[in-house]
This record gives sequence, C-alpha cells and structure tokens, in this order.
Amino acid sequence: MAAPSVLVVGAGELGTAVATALAKHPHRRGGKIGVLRRAETQRSSDPAKQAETARLSTLGAVHETGDFVSSPVAALADVFRRYDVVVQCGGFGLPAGTQLRVTDAALRASVTRFFPWQFGVDYPTIGLGSAHELFDEMLEVRKRLREQTATQWTIVSTGLFMSFLFVPGFGVVELDKRVVRALGSWENRVTVTTPQDIGVMVAEAVYVPGDTVNSVVFVAGETISYGKLASLLDEVSEAKFERELWDMGYLSAQLQSEPNGLMLKYRNIFGAGVGVAWDVEKTLNYQRGIAMTSLEEYVKENRGLLK
Repeated sequence: MAAPSVLVVGAGELGTAVATALAKHPHRRGGKIGVLRRAETQRSSDPAKQAETARLSTLGAVHETGDFVSSPVAALADVFRRYDVVVQCGGFGLPAGTQLRVTDAALRASVTRFFPWQFGVDYPTIGLGSAHELFDEMLEVRKRLREQTATQWTIVSTGLFMSFLFVPGFGVVELDKRVVRALGSWENRVTVTTPQDIGVMVAEAVYVPGDTVNSVVFVAGETISYGKLASLLDEVSEAKFERELWDMGYLSAQLQSEPNGLMLKYRNIFGAGVGVAWDVEKTLNYQRGIAMTSLEEYVKENRGLLK
C-alpha cells in the first residue's frame, strides 16, 4: 500500500521539524512530501531563507506556493487538494481567524486527513473565555472538524515547546539574572516537548495512524513542576538559581494593567495550572515506546544557555 502524500503548511521551526521527520520515517516508502511557503520566501535572497529552501529540497520536499494567512480559502483548498494529508504547522502569534481559514480550506478540499494547529495545551479543559481569546478559536476548529465526516482529523497536544521555558519574555527562566519563577505555585506542572520530537510523533501518527484517527492524542517530552525545574537548573549549572513566585494575584494584576500583552495572557493560563500538563504515561510516545528528549537532556545539550 502506497504511503499517503503529505503537505506541511509553513516552514518555521515546527514545519521544518515535521517535514524532516516525515522524510526520515521508515514507513514513508517514497510518499510525496510538500511544504507550503510564501512566494516571496521562496524567492528571497536572504541567506537563511535560501538555506531553508535548500534544506527542504534535500529532504525531497516539493515546494508549494501560498500564504495561509492571506491567500483565499479557495486558493488554499486548490493546493491542499493535491495531497492526502495536510499538517498545519503555523500557529503562534498569527491573526485571529487564521486557524479557522486553514481548517475551512482543508474541509473544502476534502483532504483525507487533517492535522490542525493544536500543538499546545488541552484547550477543552481550559474552556471558553480564557485569558487568551485565541484559545476560543482552537475550540471552534475542533467543533467544525467534529461536525463533518468527509475528512478525518488528528489533534496532537504537545504542551509548550521546550525552548519556550527559556524565552525571557515568558518570564519563567531568566538566565542572565539566574532566576526561576513559578507561575501560580511551585507545585504547578507544565508539559514541554521539543519541536523535533513533535515532528517525530506527527510523522508516526501520519504513517502509523492506529487509534489516532478522529482523535486527540497527547505527547510529552517531560512534565515537570516549577519547583523541580528550579532544582534541575541548580544541578546542571552547578550554581544556585534565585526563586521567585508569581502567584495568580500578581499575574492577574499584570494582565489587567496590560490587557493585550501576549506573554501576560500565557502567564495567566499557565499560572492557573489547568489543561497545561499531563502524565507522560498517558502519551502516544509512551504507549509506542518512542524515546523523547527530557528537559535535563535539553539543558545539557544547550549548556551555553546557562553561561
């Protein structure tokens, strides 16, 4: 049986990781891989963009042209229709309505299977009306997928990108100040996964679907409390990190003072500690015996972060 053709929408950090994992999966067996990118990106003289194009070509990927943020739904559907599976890999910080447009394009194209951008938290557990209004859009995406039967779907919940813990603007770890902060409480947990491991699990679900069809699956590199995160950084860096608690009173006040602050919205979501962590033993990677990068391994591989 021929492997499905797969279109990766977006070639950022996650899209590149997914395309790479698809190309390397043992069950690919020559299946076509496409990557949707903007025309100006493909024509760019910027060395980084050119290197990205060359890297994708090396993987054997077909370069498709389109802009999932601004191209008409019908135009996107025309491209999607050439593939069996569409994986939406662009999500963070995009305009409202983007994920619904891509979903509508996939459904209009009647693709066999669609992976929407849900590579994050457990949106239904968080519920409607959360601190981040775009989370409501994620729930509407799920609703539209469940209301139809022509296109199968798979949602992959991954937690935070592991590197996001170390983004200064997020505030959890500030390496230059050697500070670790807990959002909500030191016992609150957060699930984190590297983009490379997310790519591996998406490829696994594409080529070895099993019970992932029309299902929400969870993956995790690690689920860790803020307290254990602080201890880990102390141990790996061999130096004490200062601890600071940002409780919900403080986080709520921050958001009230700057209601449109993107990172403040995320801090409040994670500070609430609901729908942002799950046990590794319940994940697809654990069930299939696929090794993932732990937080300790990530930090040790990136020791330069700690200097």
